[in-house]
Amino acid sequence: MNGPSRADGFELLRSEMVERLRSHYHITDDRVLDIMNALPRQLFVPEALRSQSYRDNALPISAGQTISQPFIVARMTELLGLTGREKVLEIGSGTGYQTAVLASLAGHVYSIERIEGLYDDARRRLADLGLRNVTLRRGDGTKGWPAYAPYDAILVAAGGPEIPQPLVEQLAVGGRLVVPVGADKRSQVLMRVTRKDSGTVAEKCGACAFVPLVGEHGWSE
Repeated sequence: MNGPSRADGFELLRSEMVERLRSHYHITDDRVLDIMNALPRQLFVPEALRSQSYRDNALPISAGQTISQPFIVARMTELLGLTGREKVLEIGSGTGYQTAVLASLAGHVYSIERIEGLYDDARRRLADLGLRNVTLRRGDGTKGWPAYAPYDAILVAAGGPEIPQPLVEQLAVGGRLVVPVGADKRSQVLMRVTRKDSGTVAEKCGACAFVPLVGEHGWSE
């Protein structure tokens, strides 16, 4: 990542965030913690809320969406088990913060955002940070991105009523899909689905609350 220097006035807040992730939330993947300690989260937050960038909660962005709580970003990324070479699909680019974390830890990230303004802003921010291993497009993320499948990892940053089947089908054997699922639009369970030669294995990884996953294989508008 060729982004801004960490000497930006937020160093202490970043360090405190990472220590909270490590000691309180028990995030153990040092690669995840290191990149979150380096990445300027405040650049992905609305200017009026930048002083809150490193707080332990989600923050509102435009179009009724949110930037996820730092813990959720760290937890979902850790569950993917990235080692540096993976091809990753992200559903819901948002402001681009989770995208930047993934791109700093994987080989290439393909990210889909359905909202035009968020897509435009995320593309600009990621380019400004010098992240060249990201390909973005607008569209219905619940359908996945078949052109570049199969993926070693898929992360879904919105909650749907069920696991979108196209995403399961676009997983490589051994690949992991992390997705919030719940019948209530206001709360979900974080699921990790691993594709095996003989099928899939699904694990429950804790309660969470995301904005609705809108699309053909999610919620309607």
